[in-house]
Amino acid sequence: MSDTPIDSSKRTWIITSACAGAVGGVATAVPFVSTFQPSEKAKAAGAAVEVDISALKPGEKVTVEWRGKPVWIIKRSPEQLAELPSLDGQLADPKSQRKPSELTPEYARNEHRSIKPEIMVAVGICTHLGCSPVDKLHAGPQPSLPDDWKGGFLCPCHGSTFDLAGRVFKNKPAPDNLEVPPHKYLSETKLLIGEDKA
Repeated sequence: MSDTPIDSSKRTWIITSACAGAVGGVATAVPFVSTFQPSEKAKAAGAAVEVDISALKPGEKVTVEWRGKPVWIIKRSPEQLAELPSLDGQLADPKSQRKPSELTPEYARNEHRSIKPEIMVAVGICTHLGCSPVDKLHAGPQPSLPDDWKGGFLCPCHGSTFDLAGRVFKNKPAPDNLEVPPHKYLSETKLLIGEDKA
């Protein structure tokens, strides 16, 4: 053993400095490590979205976000539903036979492209270049639309038009109908967007 006396103030200073360095290291490491965790927004981006449609009236639309995409839910009136079959000859894919596994789940491969005839559920993104079409839900002559317009959607980017089942009209830039996302009913008035398995 050495006969040198221990400088207790120096030892206290070294211990204090070491502790402060350790605390600083942990304080720096925790935020760094937490950056590897997915954010709440990222977690929610892939999650299914529950929607209450009890207040939706005929002719009204509500938009929700699922996986960063707008999903339209429209309650079609009996008159709007009655018009759908009369449009088949003007549509590029009236029976939703193109890319069915990508665009139209089996339960929506019908005239109204939906589980319940009156409720339309579709991703509001044009299949041409990814623009978002605008609502032209009311029938009748309107700018950029035919005089016998029955209601639907117009993509302002390049003029593609879709009916109230999300089916694209012939001779338009959009190659396909609007996507019907996976969805199911949890009750008469509650929809789950993003999941359709029992």
